[in-house]
This record gives sequence, C-alpha cells and structure tokens, in this order.
Amino acid sequence: MFEEASEVFENMFKSSFPLTFIVFLPAVLILVSPLPAEAAHEFTVYRMQQYDLQGQPYGTRNAILNTEARTVEAEVLSRRCVLLRLADFSYEKYQKALRQSAGAVVIILPKNMSTMPQDIVQQFMEMEPELLATETIVPVYFALEDDELLSIYKQTQTSSTSQGSSSAAEVLLHTATANGFQMVSSGAQSKAVSDWVITSLEGRLAGVGGEDLPTIVLVAHYDSFGVAPWLSYGADSNGSGVSVLLELARLFSRLYTYKRTHAGYNLLFFVSGGGKFNYQGTKRWLEDNLDHTDSSLLQDNVAFVLCLDTLGSGDGLHLHVSKPPKEGSPQYALLRELEAVAASQYPDVKFSMVHKKINLADDTLAWEHERFGIRRLPAFTLSHLESHRHALRGSIMDMRPHVDLKKLSRNTKLIAEALARVVYNLTEKGAPEDLQIFTEQMVQEEQLSSVVDWLTAQPRAAQLVDKDSSLVSTLEYYLARYLKDVKRHYVKADKRDPEFVFYDQLKQTMTAYRVKPAIFDLLLAVCIAAYLGVMYLAVQNFGILYNTLRRVTQPKAAKQH
Repeated sequence: MFEEASEVFENMFKSSFPLTFIVFLPAVLILVSPLPAEAAHEFTVYRMQQYDLQGQPYGTRNAILNTEARTVEAEVLSRRCVLLRLADFSYEKYQKALRQSAGAVVIILPKNMSTMPQDIVQQFMEMEPELLATETIVPVYFALEDDELLSIYKQTQTSSTSQGSSSAAEVLLHTATANGFQMVSSGAQSKAVSDWVITSLEGRLAGVGGEDLPTIVLVAHYDSFGVAPWLSYGADSNGSGVSVLLELARLFSRLYTYKRTHAGYNLLFFVSGGGKFNYQGTKRWLEDNLDHTDSSLLQDNVAFVLCLDTLGSGDGLHLHVSKPPKEGSPQYALLRELEAVAASQYPDVKFSMVHKKINLADDTLAWEHERFGIRRLPAFTLSHLESHRHALRGSIMDMRPHVDLKKLSRNTKLIAEALARVVYNLTEKGAPEDLQIFTEQMVQEEQLSSVVDWLTAQPRAAQLVDKDSSLVSTLEYYLARYLKDVKRHYVKADKRDPEFVFYDQLKQTMTAYRVKPAIFDLLLAVCIAAYLGVMYLAVQNFGILYNTLRRVTQPKAAKQH
C-alpha cells in the first residue's frame, strides 16, 4: 500500500509543480527552524528622584512600567512609554508626554557626556530642578545609550513618524510591517525606606595654650544630588569641597604636630551627610552639640564656621554670609586675610563677599552656613559660585571633567594660607601679605586628584550611602589618619513626623521586547484563514483539481518529448 502511495505522489510531483508547491510550502514553514534573532534587549535604567522633604513630595511616584514604546513625534502618546534622547530633549516635549497621559518616560543619555555640546548640557542642567519641582505620577527613567538601545530608538522613531502620513494605506502597510517594542521594568512598586540613617563624621585638632581656646569649624557635605540618584556623582558639588577639607586636615595636622607651630586655636572638622536635603546631618549635629550635651566645642568660644562648597573650578571665590562681619571680630579677620592672600598671591582670582539674609520661608536653605546662622554661630560658605541657585549644585552633569585640578589646588592653597594667617595672627605680628606658609610641594596636587577621582567613581546620593557604606568607612579612615577623636553622628527621620523620606527601586533592569502590532496579528490571521480555506477546497475537490492540473501539464510534457 505504501509503495502504491509513493508511486502516486512521485508521479504527481513529477508532472505538477503547482501541486508540489501547495503541499510542500506548509511543511517547509512548519519544519524549518526560524533563524536566531534578537527578540529582547536588557539594559539598566535609573529612576528619577523620589523623596519627601518636610511633607512635600518630589519627583516621580511610580516605578512599574509595562507598555509599548513611542517617541514624542507620535500623535498618540497615551499609555505609551515615550523615548527621548538628550540631544533632542526639551521641557516642552517632556510636558507634552505628561499632558497626553503617557505611561512612562525614558530619557536616553549619551554614555560619554563630554561628547555633548555644552549648550545642550547647560540647558538640561537648568531643567533638572523643573523636572523635580512637581510631583510626577508616571515613572521617569534614565538610560545610558548603547548600540542596541540606539537602534531601538531609531526603529521606534520611524514607526512613530509614519503615523503622521497622509495616506491611510501607507500607515496601514507600515504599521503591519514595522517592529514595535514593549518596555518592561523588572522591579516592583516603590515604597518608603524605613529607618534610613544619614551618617556624618567629626574630627578635631586641639589647640595649645589654655582651656578656653577659640574654635574654628571647617565643614563640607559629602553627598551629591541630581535628577537621578544613581547618576549623581557631584564632582564639583561637593566632591571638591570634601577634597579641600581633607587636604586642610592633612596640612594643619602637620603644623599641629610640632610644638613651634602648634597654634592656640582648636580646629574642628565636620563632614556632613544629607547636605542636599536641607543639611539634615548638620542640623542634627548642632542639636546634639548645643541642646543635648554640656561639653562641646560648639558651646564654647567659636571663632567662626567656614563651610566649603563647590571649589573645583572658576576664576573667582565668593564668601557667602548671612550677616556681614564686624570689624575686629575673628570673622572679619578671615575676610581680610582671604582678600589679602588673593590680592598678593593670586591676583587672577576675583574675591568678593556676597551678603544674603536667611529666608526661613523658603523650603530649603540656600547654603550650609545658614544652619549655623540660625543657631547664632558666626558662619560663612566659600564657593566659586556667586549664587546658590546655580544649576551645577544639583545636576547629574556635574561629573569629573567639571573639576579643574589646577584651580582646585590653587583654591586649596589660598584657603590654607588665609586660615594659617588667622590661626597664627600673622597680620598683627607684621608678617608681609605675600608670605607663603605652605609651599607648592606641601599642597599635594596628586593627593587632591586621587581624592576627587575616588569620590567621583561612585554616586553619592544620600539615598545610596548608608551607615555601612564603604564611602563612609573610607572617609572615617582618612580623617583618623590626621585628626583626633574621630566619631560618627547619625540622623534618622522621626517616625511620626519625618522631615525626610526616601524611596527604593531607584535602579532597575528594563527589557525591550520586540513585538509586532495588533494589526499584524489581524492580517496574519486573515492570511492563514485564506490559506486554510483554499487548502480545504483543494482537498474536498482533489479529484477535479488533479485532473485539471494533469490536463494543463500533460501537453507541455508531450511537446518536450
């Protein structure tokens, strides 16, 4: 029986190519394995800030994403994941996506920011505060561009642009043949992190010559800030300030080691946490020292507090004050020495004092010295920025190239010289203004460079630096090399009325699945139904079809013989 069937099929296939095509095409489609293809691409995404500060919510409030991708050129963005490249980003496009109830926004950043034109970088830096100013319901993510992600963006852009074509047939055809991408995040919904601890560090160099010595406090906050915590490296703000403070600790520890150069001032160094969240670490430190203890250097004779913030660039130095210092006070002495050293040793540096009163009506304080000013302690902030509103102070664009090592070293030496003149009272002793206490070799540029490189090698957002962080441990170790009585101070938000609340799910893996649109499935179903219908009719009328095909093909075969 099988031999007869084989003979029938053999004769049929030899004499009729169309019949062979009809029978074998489905078999080939079913049996042949599809070629391997990249059906999905995984990449890391970084979520926009989500935090509450003094009961006010900031940033995005959602983390879950499972929706189809579109670019902003598409006419319909509702419940779609809108892809935006930094090169084409604008606040208007971002607002368009939110107004149309987009399901999510993914902003694609170049892997190497130095390749971006400075005007685009500056524009984005200025927009970051606006992105965080209002509460955003939809999830907003940032991703670093790679070849696969760029390809996904271009394909999605082509698909989105074609939707505006004037021809309905073109739209239908392109929609059916185009590739779509379903964007899916890996994490769960974000939730508040309970019992988060912000860590600050304190160390001191004790003066000599009596018990009631004046104290100079040097302060710098170590945390960074930007629109996305995992992308916030804070090179200039405030990696530079911490670098200067650590170098000052090293320089003055050497002077305080020898009896001849051991000054009559206590030097108190404080590396604060939570600086970008209204200086929470400084606030708690002041409360602990002024309200909850009977013996503290802050309760005694405080000459002044000098806060170091954003000192890694620029040709100017600005001493920000809440109240101009009175002549004859230690604060005035510091101002005078900074002016003298800048004028005599660094004439290219434009030094000035900037006076701004503390505005308690603002949600956040402008500078860190205002925390001390509220507690009636004389304080300043030294920075190369003339205004606290400068975009560099809270941007993910503040990366290592923003720190000019030559200018950082120059500013460090200028501050060290001015402090030394105050500590040793050199002006009153008649020392010339161009006298250099620290040589160029003493201020180690390599040391500053290594500290800045280390600080900018990791994001330092307050939500990412816990009490067990290697960053805190390394800072503690570094301070302990040069200072005495190094200890930690912790800040934990009050459970009943928290001043700050952080949220998780700040870094996730997103998968872009290659999918076809629903219209493609519809057309494919129609084609399959049509094919099955034709095959059904062919099987039901196989005898008629077979005889017809033989009559068509036999004459051709006879002529060939």
